[in-house]
Amino acid sequence: MAEKIVSNKSNLQILHEDNHIIVVNKRVGDIVQGDKTGDKPLSEVVKEYIKEKYNKPGEVFLGVVHRLDRPTTGIVVFAKTSKALTRLNELFSNRETQKTYWAVVKNKPPKTQDKLIHYLKRNEKNNTSKAHSREVPDSKLASLDYKIIKELNNYFALEINLYTGRHHQIRAQLQAVGSPIKGDLKYGFDRSNPDGGIHLHARKLVFIHPVSKENIEIVAPTPDDVIWKAV
Repeated sequence: MAEKIVSNKSNLQILHEDNHIIVVNKRVGDIVQGDKTGDKPLSEVVKEYIKEKYNKPGEVFLGVVHRLDRPTTGIVVFAKTSKALTRLNELFSNRETQKTYWAVVKNKPPKTQDKLIHYLKRNEKNNTSKAHSREVPDSKLASLDYKIIKELNNYFALEINLYTGRHHQIRAQLQAVGSPIKGDLKYGFDRSNPDGGIHLHARKLVFIHPVSKENIEIVAPTPDDVIWKAV
């Protein structure tokens, strides 16, 4: 997979940009959209970049298409026009995108590769989701497949293809099979990472461009740490 960085502006790593969309490699700790923490979201950083680069007067339009959890890294797509936003929202809601993630886990999963199907129930109070083997009230079907792509000294690197987009889906489903993600205290890992992040990375995204209709394939470089480098 070819990694490509179009622009690397201080705290903004841009993977793709054209008139209608901008794709960013999110860092650990960035929030995609504003929340109750009041921390500056990635969407505002991208708006400032666009305003400065193109000398745009007034408010910059930027549509948030999807999100990644705060401790997760990797590909985030934003829309620069309302036309692109409408079409991207349809693509993502209809699951007409191919999403590939990489994860590093401590315990070897039950199989070298497998499809996981669970029913996820969200707990709003503690902001978690629990994976159940059978349908329970207020649960939603969640499916993914994984394969082990590398065995490290103490860890296993997995490649994951996501078929549904549930709250904390990968984190909850991997915990359910006994393989919590490195650093993910919320989902059963025994200690946190020094940067507060987890080893889950939105690695690759394939979709049809909302305006030009060309096939877009984005691959995001992994964070600069010892374990990701080993993967």
